[in-house]
Amino acid sequence: MGPHGNGPTGPGPRRGVLFDVDGTLVDSSYLHTLAWWQAFRQQGYDVPMVSIHRCVGMGGDRLVDALLPATRDKDGDGEIMASHAALFAVNWPALRAFDGARDLLAQCHAGGLAVALASSARRQDLDALRAALGADAYIDAATSANDAKESKPAPDILVAALEAVGVDAADALYVGDAIWDLQAAAALGIPVVAVTCGGTSAAELRDAGAIEVYEGPRDLLENLQASAIGRLFPQVSNA
Repeated sequence: MGPHGNGPTGPGPRRGVLFDVDGTLVDSSYLHTLAWWQAFRQQGYDVPMVSIHRCVGMGGDRLVDALLPATRDKDGDGEIMASHAALFAVNWPALRAFDGARDLLAQCHAGGLAVALASSARRQDLDALRAALGADAYIDAATSANDAKESKPAPDILVAALEAVGVDAADALYVGDAIWDLQAAAALGIPVVAVTCGGTSAAELRDAGAIEVYEGPRDLLENLQASAIGRLFPQVSNA
């Protein structure tokens, strides 16, 4: 990492790209949906999977609060979240990075940008997701739910990621797949390049404020130079 306040190619602000992980770089959104569905069922709640999927990307505490009755005994929320964690962990061996995810991180790194993972995942889950990505050589920092007081859509995770790589919000972009990613970034004024591979439609992502929408990492990688991320590359501006 370069020093704070200096770009990797010389004087000037360091620029960076923050990435969500679940549903953005790793194909895990539906595994989370199923794990939450099973965790709710264990506690006697029958929550439709489509409702769960629409909340994936929030922090677990917010997801439970959004999907269950306000009149419930909230003392059981911790057990539900623990069950989800255990059920999702069973699927760690099945986690797969989306096509192009590793190369996308590599190209951002090669372009002189700071690369950070800004995830609401638990630290243990993030470790499994990083193992699936196999791209640690191109990642400058990674933050998890353990690094933030408030989970998405609060911006705490993004603030932690920016601090970890020494990048100001004005010099960063965020790549995410969920409405909650867009809301978190909007709180800091960070533009979002969105992907639909997590299961949210392009129309919804654009309505929520995405400046560009791609099908997934491969699509973004193939259009990287012309994308908002490509315009951050120092050498592009000097071409």
